[in-house]
Amino acid sequence: MAKAKYTKQKNGYFQARVWDGSYVDGKKHYITIRSKKSSKDLETKVAAYNDKIKNLETVRDKNILFLDYAGRWLTVYKAEAANNTKRMYRNIIEKHLRQMDGVRLCDVLPIHYQTVLNDAAGKKRIQQQLQLTFSQIMKAAVHDRLYPANLLEDLKDVMKPIDYKADEKRPLTINEKKAMQDAELSPSDRIFVDILYCTGLRCGEVLALTRFDIDFSEKIINVNKAVEFDDAGKPSIKEPKSKNGFRQVPIPPQLYTSLESYVRFCMKGTLLFSMQGGKMVSKSSYRRKWERITKEMNRVAKKPVCGLTAHIFRHNYCTSLCYQIPRISIKNIASLLGDDEAMVLRIYNHIMLEKEDTAGAVEAALSM
Repeated sequence: MAKAKYTKQKNGYFQARVWDGSYVDGKKHYITIRSKKSSKDLETKVAAYNDKIKNLETVRDKNILFLDYAGRWLTVYKAEAANNTKRMYRNIIEKHLRQMDGVRLCDVLPIHYQTVLNDAAGKKRIQQQLQLTFSQIMKAAVHDRLYPANLLEDLKDVMKPIDYKADEKRPLTINEKKAMQDAELSPSDRIFVDILYCTGLRCGEVLALTRFDIDFSEKIINVNKAVEFDDAGKPSIKEPKSKNGFRQVPIPPQLYTSLESYVRFCMKGTLLFSMQGGKMVSKSSYRRKWERITKEMNRVAKKPVCGLTAHIFRHNYCTSLCYQIPRISIKNIASLLGDDEAMVLRIYNHIMLEKEDTAGAVEAALSM
């Protein structure tokens, strides 16, 4: 005689824990199914419920369209994301997922994903963003019980890693460094460039600095906020990208005197950099500022200065510090940048490899 699959509990019921097709905090969510009759009856109930999961009968709303849900997902689930991040998601949804128009959310299949991915062939970065966006939308749909979790597993099977590698970050060239030094800039533009060069702060972090963030007695800059721009170019204050972004950065001697002079005699308000009336710098105002700086650098440069961005100054700062290892550790470099050690190793590992002398290290380690 075959052994019963389920045992009667003390409460008099046969019962089983069954996955209801959804997730809570990344874990499968289970419900309890009971039978007063027998183990066999419970087996029948469990099988029937599993069939409902497979046949989408547990989906709350079968009529919601994929694009409608994607818009709601962006508004609700990404409400606290940085503006640049929201712009990326919006671009993917509006430009690259538009061909999903008319497709019901519950009807989404692996072929839909593969089709939009194929349409971005040759654009690895876009494909990577497509995969990220599509995956997050569908995971949220499962959580909202608008898409069956078993079909999400089928989608994951075709979501292979995208072979994308970002362009190698570069430091300033010798020509750019010389042009930066020789350029005749206004006090505001000069100190802006000098802070970028001497501290490695992100552009938004520099624009958010106030006189109260500068501690001249301790010779440090307290980084605790950043400026971000919305779609209209209007500025607002946000917290740093992560908890690592809250940090103190030393003011080197080559910046100290000029920064102190600027704060004492050139500033008109609280912000180090502002527009008329002490307002935060807008995106268009910042663009004009950077155009002035690069135009003047080109005027004095021996060779044209092309493609120079504020972020290149940050990479130059990190590169310069990496060449100082072991005088400074990777951990402390990451701390100064407001990033983690993994980022420093991933992007700047080639510098560490250049510095290595494997044969010499082995010889020194084994010398008697």
